[in-house]
Amino acid sequence: MDKDPFYSYGSYLKQRYGIPAFRVGIDAGFSCPNRSGGRLSHGCSYCDAFGARAMYQRTEGALSDAVDDDLKADIAEQTEKAVRFLKKRYSAEVFLLYIQAFSGTHAEPDRLRAVYDYALSLQNYSEFIVSTRPDCIDRDRAELLASYKEKGLDVWVELGLQSAHNQTLKRINRGHSVEEFEEAYRLLQDYGIKTAVHLIFGLPGEGLKEVRETSGYVAGLNPQGVKFHNLHVPYNSKLYEDYKKGLIEVPDTGQYLEYVITAIEMMPGKTVVMRLTCDSREDERAAPKGFLKKTEFYNLLRSEMIKRKTFQGRLYDKSLI
Repeated sequence: MDKDPFYSYGSYLKQRYGIPAFRVGIDAGFSCPNRSGGRLSHGCSYCDAFGARAMYQRTEGALSDAVDDDLKADIAEQTEKAVRFLKKRYSAEVFLLYIQAFSGTHAEPDRLRAVYDYALSLQNYSEFIVSTRPDCIDRDRAELLASYKEKGLDVWVELGLQSAHNQTLKRINRGHSVEEFEEAYRLLQDYGIKTAVHLIFGLPGEGLKEVRETSGYVAGLNPQGVKFHNLHVPYNSKLYEDYKKGLIEVPDTGQYLEYVITAIEMMPGKTVVMRLTCDSREDERAAPKGFLKKTEFYNLLRSEMIKRKTFQGRLYDKSLI
């Protein structure tokens, strides 16, 4: 087997564009409805104060969602730095705007439109990608996102589910149910918005059985993309308290490898596997320690799936659709 045994994001971009295409990840100043005290307060138990910001986006303070001039200046600076880096390091020619940090639809539609329009004006983008939560998606926001397709952009939403078990979502203080997730997912599909589902494997109380159940549920939705994250325990998180007490275990490389292979085997062949592991600085997390870096894990996964003669969709049940 010469090619990847799964439909990787790199393969998708190469097929679609044929030339180097990269995301420009932006912190657009939004917060999260699950953080009642603002961006620096706690929300989901596994989330720290950075709220899924990429490491290169991190600053000492938190962006204000009320100071438009300062926010515009910050977005412009982020964009200029990212584009310059991507051109120099990877010879990037195609750029995809990625509203990454916190919840990218957590504002009134008029404000969302103003921020989106400004960010999109800074570079010639081919795609518009927004990461968000089910409780930040409604018809007005879906309609707004869909409107960017009319401007020639490929529009994606990355929608956080994490687990298909409501008891787990409650335990990690996720702030929404599986049913609310599915309602948001169906709405996005109704508007023709490509949707990638975020999942975390190794959440408290979950093992291979729960991974299979969650993967089967997501496969039945037939999503355009999926992102897998291994559980991280940041020091500055609620989950760290349970970890210190020995109440939770975090999967090591071997355990997580089994989880990901299981999930990939169950996914439809046309679902893009957009991410395999989570990023965080080792000095900022209590666990896991010594976990393989992204490229190392990718290579391990690929070689192990080839060795087992397995592939994406091998266990996909079309009757689920």
